Order: sequence, then structure tokens, then C-alpha cells
Amino acid sequence: MDRITALLVHPDPGVRTALRQQLARVDFIRVLGEAADAYEASELLRAIPYGLLFCGVELGGEVGGFELAEALGAAKRQPGLVFIADDEARAFRAFELGAADYLLWPFTPQRFAQTLERLARYRPAFREAPAPEWRAASAPRDTDDEAEDEETVRLPLEEEEEDRFLSALRQAWDPRHERPVDIEKLPITLDGRTILLPYTQILFIEAYEDYSFVHTAAQKLLTSYRLKNLEERLRPHRFFRVHRKYLVNLDQVTEIATLPGGNFMLRTAGKTRIELPIGRRRIGELKQILGL
Repeated sequence: MDRITALLVHPDPGVRTALRQQLARVDFIRVLGEAADAYEASELLRAIPYGLLFCGVELGGEVGGFELAEALGAAKRQPGLVFIADDEARAFRAFELGAADYLLWPFTPQRFAQTLERLARYRPAFREAPAPEWRAASAPRDTDDEAEDEETVRLPLEEEEEDRFLSALRQAWDPRHERPVDIEKLPITLDGRTILLPYTQILFIEAYEDYSFVHTAAQKLLTSYRLKNLEERLRPHRFFRVHRKYLVNLDQVTEIATLPGGNFMLRTAGKTRIELPIGRRRIGELKQILGL
């Protein structure tokens, strides 16, 4: 089985050691480097196309785990991310950045097994990560005794394994594939607070310029998401873009009707019947999904 290359980024050597020991038993992940901070991580990212990062939220210095993830997220190629933290305070932020998981340290073998299950399921979506663009040519390095005790493990890819790995990863990441999500709730900022709206409560989503309205049975919420991004996130959860302006929860659809002129529309569940148009180019795919 071809394995995905992983980078461990954490200032605590004990955490990196625990991760390395746990991952040594996993047949689809190969650890090919460790870094104590974001600057060491960027050096390794320049040399090896990592597909997975286990990253601490706090890395010391000015650049933390979230900043590193944002730098990677600015590129088209994005690796899988597993954040490691001491508490749950920033879990929402981690998932907003597309994290596959958010682990609390110390983690139990049972909890880590859940992480591995998620990674195995989402593995085809992880992309090779380029080096973060914010990395300066000569980044400052700590020179105190504690920093000197830190050691980064740098392992080169074997030539045959490198070719096989890169070929498999490129085949796995097809532009037609959507990036899976690991939680079934949509974070929405409302009146200075973040609510987590379960996907099951969403009837449909409506495009509005560079924003979108999320419609539930009782609310219409303006969000900063673009409809295209929500389509990528929600399609694995039975959402379908029936029109350039509308993304619909198929579990909430009760009827598809034929209109004069060869047009179609659908109706959603709820006390108030909502009718939405179906684009002609999308009706065939929708019928196929519904088994019609």
C-alpha cells in the first residue's frame, strides 16, 4: 500500500515522540520529518511534498499552527491537517481551517484510533503541500540551550518510493473530487458569536453576490461563505446544486415537478412549501442521484 507522507510539527519532543510511535504502526502513513516550530516546518516543506501534517496549535514564536495552516491554505495544494492542543477552546477555528481532526494532548489510544479512521476515510483528498509563502530566506532561529536541544529528523524519500508516492497522490487528487469534511455542522458567525448549525437543519442555501443565505425552517442566515465553497463542503452530505443560485439538502426534498416549457422545480419539506428552479443542465444528474 502506498503511504502518505506526514510531518510532525510540535515544540514538545515528548508529543512528537508519542505521535511517531503511534504512527509507526499505521500502514498508510509514513513519518518523514519532525519540526519544533513553523520555520523548521517550512524548510522541510520545501524539500518534501507532505500530504499530512500533525501540528500543534501553539508552536512558540510569532507563527503558530493556525498561521501555518492559513499559509498552506492560500495555495491550491492543501495537505490534511490534524491539530494538537491542550484544550478545546480553539476547536471551531481548527475545523474552519479544514482540519481533519483536533486532538487534545495527552490523547488516549482509543481517541487516536478515531483520528486514524478519519484520515483513512479522507485520505484521497489530501494534497501535497508546497512551502508556505511567508517563509523568509533567513528566518530567525533561537540560540538558547533549550532550542539547541531540539532536533529535527530529516528523512529523504527513496527514489523508487518517491516516484510511486507522487504518482499515486496525483491520481488520488483529481480536480473533480471534493474535499471531505469531518463534522456535520456549519460554523456561522451571528451577533459576535459562532453557532454550529447541523447540516440536517439546512433546507437550502442561496447565493447572494460573494456571500450566501443559509435557509432553515425558521431562519435565514447571512454568511460569508461563497456558494461554490459550500457546494464542495456539503456535496458529500447529500446536498446538490440544482441551480447556479441554489444548493439544496436532498433529504429535505419532497417533490420534483415538471413545468410548462420543459422546466423543472422542486419542493422542500416544512410547514411553508418552498419551490426552487432546477437548471436544465442539472436535471439529468439530479435524477440519476435520486434513482429516477
